[in-house]
Amino acid sequence: MARLLALAALFLALGAPPPILVTLGPQQTVQTINVKMGVHTRLTDEVEEWKIKKTLEMVRAMSAPWIVDYFPWGYIEATEGQYDWSHADQVVDHAQRQGLTMIARLGFVPNWARPKDSTINYLDESRYAYFAQFVAAFAEHFKGRVRYLVIWNEPNLNFEWGYRGVDAAGYTRLLQAVYARAKQANPDIQILAGALAPTLATPGSTDAMSDLEYLQKMYDAGARDYFDALSAHAYGWQDSADAPPAPQRVNFRRTELLRDIMVQNGDAAKKILITEGGWNDHPRWTKAVSPAQRIEYTLRAYDLARQWEWLDAIALWAFRYPFPAQTYQDYFTFVTPEFDAKPIYFEVQKYAR
Repeated sequence: MARLLALAALFLALGAPPPILVTLGPQQTVQTINVKMGVHTRLTDEVEEWKIKKTLEMVRAMSAPWIVDYFPWGYIEATEGQYDWSHADQVVDHAQRQGLTMIARLGFVPNWARPKDSTINYLDESRYAYFAQFVAAFAEHFKGRVRYLVIWNEPNLNFEWGYRGVDAAGYTRLLQAVYARAKQANPDIQILAGALAPTLATPGSTDAMSDLEYLQKMYDAGARDYFDALSAHAYGWQDSADAPPAPQRVNFRRTELLRDIMVQNGDAAKKILITEGGWNDHPRWTKAVSPAQRIEYTLRAYDLARQWEWLDAIALWAFRYPFPAQTYQDYFTFVTPEFDAKPIYFEVQKYAR
């Protein structure tokens, strides 16, 4: 206490406001009727700890027990072999204290692990072992705190695969490099594969591959033994949550088609976790719905998830951004950067209670 008072006196003498003291606070639990509900919190670039804590308090108060967040390899291991866990620890520890279950998405290649002038998503196969080492270090560091790891994001998109050309077999080899190392570091860790973008790309497209085709190619390449569950992205676009799935349509129930592929490949015992998804209510975006429709479809999606015994969690995009995107993306959120809850926040909260 004496040290804190001395620091406060120093800041006053310098004419600067004292720093905000943030504590974890008492252990909380999530009260909800739907234990599968979740959101993608996007705290990656939130630098102020009090805002991390407040975000996660609001998620808990909305009665959503699951969250997904992004932990960039390049942020944590900016220098080869030197790990800075400080920000990641803040996010994970505050999530735990609020009673939330964390799904961690891993990716973002540091400068030292990729060629000059390549993108953050470029990971040459000769460098897979470096990423596997990072995943193992992450699994060990967060043992008992984080159980679910998503390996990469939307690798069926050319952009997300470093503009190397979409390659399901290459992604499968990445899973093979990661899986044993992660399990050795933490036998309880659950490796989530996929995080596939729902897309209607035609065969042979250079920009993307259909998520359905990509998943089957993963199985063809031997992926089955190298992941514990499938991460899926389930965006509704302008369809309702109940709209039936079809290979040539992007909607929420497209996830059922991914499930069918798993069953056809003898993988019915594995679960799916939706780690992105939802609807957008921008007034001018071509794939948006009205605010009232967004609320209706979101509540129905959460309810459908309760009925799918093969689904463990549904974390919709995105709870809050640290700063405005200044695009249609801002209309995916439940809460503004200033922590003003949107109507959808209160309707989800009412539903969950």
